[in-house]
Amino acid sequence: MTAKVISGRYELEELVGSGGMSGVYRAHDRLLERKVALKVLHQRYGEDAEYLERFRREARAVAQLSHPNIVTVIDRGVDEDRQFIVFEYIEGEDLKQRVDRAGPLPVEHVLELGIQIARALAFAHERGIVHRDVKPQNVLLNGEGAVKVTDFGIARSLDVERGVTQTGTVLGTSNYIAPEQASGQPVDERSDVYSLGVVLYELLAGEVPFPGENFVAVALKHVHEPAPSVLERRPDTPPQLAALIDSMLAKHHDDRPSMDEVVVELEHLRGATGEAQATAVIRRPASPRRRPRPARRRGAGPLAVAAAGAVVLGVAFGALILRDRGDAGEEAPPDGNAIPIALHPVGTEDPRGDGEHDGEVPNVVDNVPATYWQTSSYDFPNGEFGKEGVGIVLRASRPPEELVVATDTPGFTAEVRSGGETIAESQTVAGETTFALPEDNEATELILFITNRGPHRSVHVNEVTAN
Repeated sequence: MTAKVISGRYELEELVGSGGMSGVYRAHDRLLERKVALKVLHQRYGEDAEYLERFRREARAVAQLSHPNIVTVIDRGVDEDRQFIVFEYIEGEDLKQRVDRAGPLPVEHVLELGIQIARALAFAHERGIVHRDVKPQNVLLNGEGAVKVTDFGIARSLDVERGVTQTGTVLGTSNYIAPEQASGQPVDERSDVYSLGVVLYELLAGEVPFPGENFVAVALKHVHEPAPSVLERRPDTPPQLAALIDSMLAKHHDDRPSMDEVVVELEHLRGATGEAQATAVIRRPASPRRRPRPARRRGAGPLAVAAAGAVVLGVAFGALILRDRGDAGEEAPPDGNAIPIALHPVGTEDPRGDGEHDGEVPNVVDNVPATYWQTSSYDFPNGEFGKEGVGIVLRASRPPEELVVATDTPGFTAEVRSGGETIAESQTVAGETTFALPEDNEATELILFITNRGPHRSVHVNEVTAN
């Protein structure tokens, strides 16, 4: 089979990652005889002006950032109407995989990683670029353990007044999202500081500070609830490091340190670790130095108060709340359409296994196409798992008539099960596929069970909705 060659130069070798907007391939650069990473915009977005501009902006943003801890852009172009960006290829794992594999990391390692990430982001901030999606999945580790920050896909210049990410639009990953970002309000460089604070917390504790069932539940916690101290989960954390993370997780962005101050504090702490740390007097962090800041622009105010009393901020955020109301009192929409059915994550179905990325199951019902649940990687021939298969378990607010599955790894085979029986026959899942359930279906606990991986080592399920 002839390998696909992009722009007459880049020979695609393997799909190594995929999101809601693009796929990333390992490729061979025939001109310079080296491996590269090729990010290709999904074809379905090729005629969408918003996605095209976001994709082009990523290339422009990262092209400005020549830094040892930021993935380097090599090339950009169009091939057969498919937009692509070429990056240096990083052989290794991402930081999320490291934590999933190793659990909480040693304090000294957290400090070293944190310094490198903070230096990269401080460099971007100095050039007017806010990342907006800082998370462990976007931190790559090369074979020597050095950090490379990647995926500036929703990055935005600080001076942009009009564009594709305006007030009221919620972008980012909910586990790491800053309160102002979750509320659809304007963000700045201190939004990245908050997200990095969550990352440092997770590296130390082995879990995020605000777990939850879905995007809305987690985002509301970021907006309203004070973050728990990392000392509660990791008592051996140096008090000064815990205090720094507390300041990074301040609800109001003006109360957070700058990224430069984070670098200075982490470097000081690195010098205080080891044997000296046992005897050193840990100083309290100095009050962050504040730059003069313009008066805050007020965005959209509170739009609605849910029955439980939660304040919902921002038009887009309100829409997410309405989608996920579930059993909390559903009302028919004014156009007379069917009442929406809420889905809630339960876990995974893994015969002869111990679960597969259970913590990612909420991603399939968060209404964020870029996030997903994924299977582990398998090398069995013909798309087999070496067992019956794997699946995700969801609970519906009432029995649905159909499930709609969206994926960015089409070609796998799945069916819907409940109570040990198959209630929707097996079919090959395309980009978006509907599973019709029996007319007399009374089941609310449903399993989307994948029986064959198709052409992929790992399968993604980006979204599941019920009708």
